[in-house]
Amino acid sequence: MAERSTDTSAGAGSEATGGLYGSTLSPDRQRERLTSGEVPVAVYGLGKMGLPLAAVYAETTGNVTGVDIDPAVIKTIADGKSHVVGEPGLDDLVADQVAAGRLAATTDGAAAADSARIHVIIVPTLLDEDNNPDLTTVESVVDDIAAGLAPGDLVIAESTLPPGTCRDVLEPHLASESGLEPDAFGLAFCPERTSSGTALRDIRGHYPKVVGGTDPESTRAAALVYDELSDNEVHPVSDATTAEAVKVFEGVYRDVNIGLANELSRLADELEISVREAIATANDLPMCQLHDPGPGVGGHCIPYYPHFLLGQTDEPMAVTETARRVNDEMPAVVVDRLERELTETDTALADASVVVLGVTYRPGVEETRASPALGVIDVLSERGADVAGVDPLVDPADYGARPVAIDDLSDESFDAAVLVTPHEAFERIDWDALEPMVVIDGWDAVDLSATAHREYDLAGSSDGRPPRGLRDRDSAGRDGAGPKSATTDGGNDV
Repeated sequence: MAERSTDTSAGAGSEATGGLYGSTLSPDRQRERLTSGEVPVAVYGLGKMGLPLAAVYAETTGNVTGVDIDPAVIKTIADGKSHVVGEPGLDDLVADQVAAGRLAATTDGAAAADSARIHVIIVPTLLDEDNNPDLTTVESVVDDIAAGLAPGDLVIAESTLPPGTCRDVLEPHLASESGLEPDAFGLAFCPERTSSGTALRDIRGHYPKVVGGTDPESTRAAALVYDELSDNEVHPVSDATTAEAVKVFEGVYRDVNIGLANELSRLADELEISVREAIATANDLPMCQLHDPGPGVGGHCIPYYPHFLLGQTDEPMAVTETARRVNDEMPAVVVDRLERELTETDTALADASVVVLGVTYRPGVEETRASPALGVIDVLSERGADVAGVDPLVDPADYGARPVAIDDLSDESFDAAVLVTPHEAFERIDWDALEPMVVIDGWDAVDLSATAHREYDLAGSSDGRPPRGLRDRDSAGRDGAGPKSATTDGGNDV
């Protein structure tokens, strides 16, 4: 445990406590202390982004304690294992760091804070029932940090926060609860820029690392830390609020772009074209970079970040608000298309049995937060359909759908299928073995032109067929189908 100083000013305490904020040592000596384990680190939140971050901190600094409220998570890590699935290299990295004594884990946040000199917050910021940012979890972590905060400590927030949170909420809270003056410790916002499935690559430097502190010394200290963690450049910005805005703006841009793509996708039937083909061709120009349309926007980031601005600022944000509404409506649009296609087969949706393929928000990722599939299941149930679900990663029964295994589909009889999340495991579905039905493909992920199924591609196919596919185009004397490839490059996650 680091020795404490009774002086609450940064300069007097920073060397005694081993901190980087306000240090009078040379930058080289500070880096040496950081990478040799002389500056203990605590990472608060060991979820699917927190554990990879803690592991990279461990391999860089050699002295990390991870904190999580879930005892099962702590036990798994103590056994040298990762509870996070689908992250290449993470299992081995956690095992190596734990075995080497460079990474430990605990549920006692206050004790971890008492020993640490760098405190990294990476817990989720969710929304309340009114879509306002809920800082409860972040503030709980800040309470733990304040209990052990010492002069010269550096607090780094990687959790996505509404702009102004570090300045207006976290810094006053830390000062009040710790008894330290605000200039006795550092506070910086350094947003995570990681995606599920590539977390280690991203943390180690796939993208530039943004840092912004509540004062210049906080920015300097945080930049020094991430210059060691990342192989990419470190991009300091003017202050913590700017850094917070960078992260939120990135998410809003993607939500608005996807909202535009989804709005355009709804024109495919009326125009009798493939909107996917039109978008791909328009993107030949570098000034046009439309994302991919799809059945909605899911994950723990993009659907949430617009609300960090909407209702939090005085300025009206009509574009952002409209895009959020368009994306929220897409699951209902998908069901509308299904209901119309079923009518063509003289089947009422209220009498139909429908299987939803994919419940998670993204292929290969065990995460259902804000998944479009949940909206599809809910709307189908509200309209009276009998809903089944298939997913290789989660139990559809937990989300209101009767679970069916992939290999048991041929034993069932469905009027329709809705492909929401194109998991790789679905490639083994033998469509010829299934009874003819209506298939709504939300991602242009399968080619059923040679089967007896009635296929509807949301927004059309990438090879130019309009939504109703091969039959309609053949009847007009147009070309048939080519191979398809599933893609979700619209970024409906992260």
